[in-house]
Amino acid sequence: MKRILTALVLVPLVIALVFLGPDWLVTLASCAVAMLAAWEYLGIAQVTDARPPRIPVLVAILLLFTVWLRWPDRLPEGVGALALALFVYCAFASPIERVLRDAATAVFCLIYTGLTLVALPALRSSEDGKWLLTFLFCVVWAGDVVALYVGRSLGRHKLAPGLSPNKTWEGAIGSIAGSLLATLGLVALSMQLQKREIMALVFQGSVWHWLLLAVVVNVAAQVGDLAESGLKRSAGVKDSGTLLPGHGGVLDRIDALLLAAPVLWYAQVIQHF
Repeated sequence: MKRILTALVLVPLVIALVFLGPDWLVTLASCAVAMLAAWEYLGIAQVTDARPPRIPVLVAILLLFTVWLRWPDRLPEGVGALALALFVYCAFASPIERVLRDAATAVFCLIYTGLTLVALPALRSSEDGKWLLTFLFCVVWAGDVVALYVGRSLGRHKLAPGLSPNKTWEGAIGSIAGSLLATLGLVALSMQLQKREIMALVFQGSVWHWLLLAVVVNVAAQVGDLAESGLKRSAGVKDSGTLLPGHGGVLDRIDALLLAAPVLWYAQVIQHF
């Protein structure tokens, strides 16, 4: 029940932000989520005897989103400069026996929770940004929900027991099916709205293009989920936090997006080459 109630609150807020929020607010919200996820990730890292500097990492993530908002064409240079700055900070601030662990954890956190979520405002700023984000969230959410129920009711064959003992092949296949059904629903809704000259949702191109993209995004989302589970299991941690009732922490809730969002972003970049 807690999981359902949390979703009932968060989903409308996310959809409203996608369609009604200005670009700067989408960037700010994405940055806030990235910083919360980073805080939880750094807490997990401390269990493994790393002590990465939390405040400098959070400041680096904030600056990363600032670079994207003000100078989007300078994002690669910004990522490099911030990563080097974190490395130098750890080299001088951490005890000598922890420099390697602290620097590696801090730089990886910048990439894992910061750069990956820059994909959200990057997608939103494109010409089809609102529809792309709607597609992304619906594909990931539908896949997650169907995987949960199919896995619990039909799951027999373990998918990756070393990373996540509860994940099954049946749940993974159900997840892809859920994403495909959500995509078909979005495309059908888009066509009906366009017939009535309502351009609130537009998916141009062949339906096969969107179905293929849904499979790619879904697979990326499932890999992201498994990868985050691997991080937690390596540290002996069950949940990244307790901020979201029924969902664990912020990192637990967005682990799929951390790979799905940049994969969709890269797909759009490749498409426009």
